[in-house]
Amino acid sequence: MTTQEVAEQLVNYCRQGQFAEAIQELYGQNIVSIEPDGAPVKETKGLEAVIEKGQQFNEMVEEVHSMEVSDPLVADKFFSCSMKMDVTFKGAPRISMDEVCVYTVEDGKIVREEFFFTPMQHA
Repeated sequence: MTTQEVAEQLVNYCRQGQFAEAIQELYGQNIVSIEPDGAPVKETKGLEAVIEKGQQFNEMVEEVHSMEVSDPLVADKFFSCSMKMDVTFKGAPRISMDEVCVYTVEDGKIVREEFFFTPMQHA
């Protein structure tokens, strides 16, 4: 798949809330996932670890009220999109999350993802 095709497929999966399917189909075995400073885990390496990170996030969510994913912006082997989620985490108030997601594609697979957002402050 080209970078454009990977980008479009990822956005389609995300818009349907099919994050696990996106990871299984589109991510490379040696994926590196980077979160901003202040996030619980800064860097996750390897497909199995990224799958586990996604499962842990899902377990923290009580309800997703809405989600919006922009069309991808593609250049060379990179693409980005923005994601907005209105979500309630278990034991926490409802919040809006807004982030920019940047991906690197090599040989038809996502090999790096980096998320840019302001992490929630923990009490």
